[in-house]
Amino acid sequence: QVQLVESGGGLVQTGGSLRLSCAASGGTFSSYAIGWFRQAPGKEREFVARISRSGSLLYYEDSVKGRFTISRDNAKNTVFLQMNSLKPEDTAVYYCAADGSVVRSSAPSRYSYWGQGTQVTVSS
Repeated sequence: QVQLVESGGGLVQTGGSLRLSCAASGGTFSSYAIGWFRQAPGKEREFVARISRSGSLLYYEDSVKGRFTISRDNAKNTVFLQMNSLKPEDTAVYYCAADGSVVRSSAPSRYSYWGQGTQVTVSS
């Protein structure tokens, strides 16, 4: 079983940047693809980005392409989400999640393990 802990959230102005981290423990980290999701108040949880086990395959939701970058360091059991040019609509709780399948998916139900989330607030 994998435990995930997110960090790096905070309050930032429009146009600013944040770097989220997702630290894993308790499992073979390199056996899991990792996804980032976010959930704003009153809205469903939505896919943001995904990185494959090796880090060679990256996928992004259209609204964050060109602004967000997902990466991973398997030696440190950590995945990162670099968020640039932040907008107020990026405000949400951000979660990382682990998927043991090699099949690409943006559906939250496909991810077996979740962190507790970290709040990102972008002020206008």
